[in-house]
Amino acid sequence: MVEQKDRSDNIDLVNNNLRLILSSNSYHLAHEDIELLNTSEMRGVRMLLEISKPEQILEKEEIISTIIVFGGSNITDKVSVKKKLEKTLRELEKAPRSTLLKRERDRLKILNSMSHYYDSAREFSRIVSRKNQTQEYCSNVIVTGGGPGIMEAANRGAFDADCKSIGLNINIPKEQYPNSFITPGLCFKFNYFALRKIHFVMRSTAAVFFPGGFGTLDELFELLTLRQTGMKKVIPIILFGREYWSRAINFQLLADSGLIDDNHLKLFQYADNALEAWEIIKRNLPTK
Repeated sequence: MVEQKDRSDNIDLVNNNLRLILSSNSYHLAHEDIELLNTSEMRGVRMLLEISKPEQILEKEEIISTIIVFGGSNITDKVSVKKKLEKTLRELEKAPRSTLLKRERDRLKILNSMSHYYDSAREFSRIVSRKNQTQEYCSNVIVTGGGPGIMEAANRGAFDADCKSIGLNINIPKEQYPNSFITPGLCFKFNYFALRKIHFVMRSTAAVFFPGGFGTLDELFELLTLRQTGMKKVIPIILFGREYWSRAINFQLLADSGLIDDNHLKLFQYADNALEAWEIIKRNLPTK
């Protein structure tokens, strides 16, 4: 009778088993196991990481406070929007009956007329950054959503002044890439809108809202609600461009209808140029 060998006597089999052990996810350190961290059960851990990572970096950079700048991603500099308009007009010449191209032409003409907001956001950020950042002190640092349009303009103003600025990007299906003017090391990518909002608000001493769409409106009403309920300390909330905001939102209707108190209309102020916005903020800043 032939004696059967145990599996453990097969050196090749044992060595292969060891390789499988070492390469198994179970053998990875928990914090290095990406597959584990991406499970639904680990959502709380991921959320904690999104709170802690930016916080630690901003503290290390000694960033004491921030000024939020929000605004539309489609409001670009005049040169960029003019190129898009010219391209659309050329296409319209080839297809003069296209309702889609006519619609695009009309929208681009309006965006072209709004390009001055890009310039104002850039100027505002440049003024704020030069006034508040020194080698010893780094306060009221511009923070944006890190994308194009008004966000780019604000980061660009700080870049012009050779100062720091922050970008808080978000991981969304329509990929949002960071603009080129954010300070390297201060651009963060978030998976959760709610945690991104926390980082916008927690250090803020003021917020300036340029014309924008759903995202801008979402952030505006989030901050107004925090102020209305007393969950956020008193800070200047500035709507930049009275004409736009007066048409976009009828705040007076809300008050006249009894849906908000009259004093809630004092939660925000209007400004129409960069220096005016900075002067409003400066009057409300705590003394150093």
